[in-house]
Amino acid sequence: MKIRYAKRDDVKTILDLIIELAVYEKLEHEVVTDVETLEEWIFDKEKAKVLIGEVDNKVVGYCLYFYNFSTFHGKAGIYIEDIYVKKEHRGQGYGKLFFKKIAEIAEDEGCPRIEWSCLKWNKPSIDFYESLGAEAQNEWIGFRLSGNNIKKLAEK
Repeated sequence: MKIRYAKRDDVKTILDLIIELAVYEKLEHEVVTDVETLEEWIFDKEKAKVLIGEVDNKVVGYCLYFYNFSTFHGKAGIYIEDIYVKKEHRGQGYGKLFFKKIAEIAEDEGCPRIEWSCLKWNKPSIDFYESLGAEAQNEWIGFRLSGNNIKKLAEK
């Protein structure tokens, strides 16, 4: 698999992959983005980076990441928002190649951490992550503010 950074003309492909991932995660009802929004936030505002995986010039998956910050380390880390390999291409080591690429980026840029989230029911992915040496962060609870709750808080 060849991994490359996404280009602006990949936005429709990125959206299609996001939708495929959402269907896999049983969360397709939560996808509200579109091509224009992704293009603005990924390429104009540069708030995320996307890696595209290709085999024989055909897209087999993607990885979308951005930088967070560790106050304890005083350095930026990498947060993987999405990592997805199409169903027909799983089990061939492509997911591991995406993680290897992210690890190379983290090493090159001096990032002390790579973090991501996984749905509790996704045992195949959890097993895969643990095989890479990743450790579940069970002592932390994830929280999220969204939609009207952000608006209400901002108005107070």
